[in-house]
Amino acid sequence: MKFYELPGEQRIPALGLGTWKSAPGAVYAAVKEAIAIGYRHIDCAPAYQNEPEVGKAVAESLASGIMPRQDLWLTSKLWNNAHEPEQVQPALEKTLADLQVAYLDLYLIHWPVLFKSGVMFPRQSDDYLTLDAIPVSETWKALEACVGKGLVRNIGVCNFSIKKLDALCQKASIRPVMNQIELHPYLQQCAMLEYCRYNNILLTAYSPLGSSDRPAGMKKPDEPTLLDHSVIQGIATKHGATPGQVLLSWGLCRQTVVIPKSVNPDRLRQNLAAAELTLDLEDMTAIAALDRGYRFVDGSFFEGPGSPYTVKELWDE
Repeated sequence: MKFYELPGEQRIPALGLGTWKSAPGAVYAAVKEAIAIGYRHIDCAPAYQNEPEVGKAVAESLASGIMPRQDLWLTSKLWNNAHEPEQVQPALEKTLADLQVAYLDLYLIHWPVLFKSGVMFPRQSDDYLTLDAIPVSETWKALEACVGKGLVRNIGVCNFSIKKLDALCQKASIRPVMNQIELHPYLQQCAMLEYCRYNNILLTAYSPLGSSDRPAGMKKPDEPTLLDHSVIQGIATKHGATPGQVLLSWGLCRQTVVIPKSVNPDRLRQNLAAAELTLDLEDMTAIAALDRGYRFVDGSFFEGPGSPYTVKELWDE
């Protein structure tokens, strides 16, 4: 397994298991199987509405003695309805209880988007708050306090633009170690990659395979597919690999963390084996030409009637 170094002599496994879109009943078996075959990094979030089931699988795996807790990397996220400083620790403690662990390895602000307390998914305009209502810096201070209390070892963000990430870094006492963003050959985010490398921030790539199993309401009628692209398929044939393994290897070759989701045992093994595949310069050059700035998860679901959020402002593009 490939690892990346973090402050304090910590190491994060470069390939993990994503749990977004993993249905109740399936995610428990997937996490148990993943840990059994060698995964040591599980990416979770309360918004995925399956953390208690993930926690059951984690607790049983740890109790079996397959590995000590310190060898399993657990990431979770602070949802948009708990950014008030006094809400941060209770939200984290709820996740810890659901996952049945005493601490997280990484806790991320899920989106630079605010909902009113108690609102899981907005249904009307007054369910939203503007970013000015609770500055990110105040939420971040509460996260820093959780580090001090030993509830989480590292903190970071998701879906932050360079502008938003840089503004946070200017005010943070503990700098974010991670920005989890959509990353794949159609959305290569080279400027973000360069910024994060310069500032010693890691990137985690979500939807590294193109997220074709997203809910229908999140899809566009004419969106492209990654796994079927002739360049990806040609490279896969060349290496005797699957297109999915090529996409994951591409992310690992760029020194990013990748968190593909699967509940299929064979696919779990294929994804894990992608860490053994190394693409050459010809492959990387061919894939670099595929960038089209295309987001599968563009945040347009936050643009409901009366919402203060727009896709343009979300990404600062």
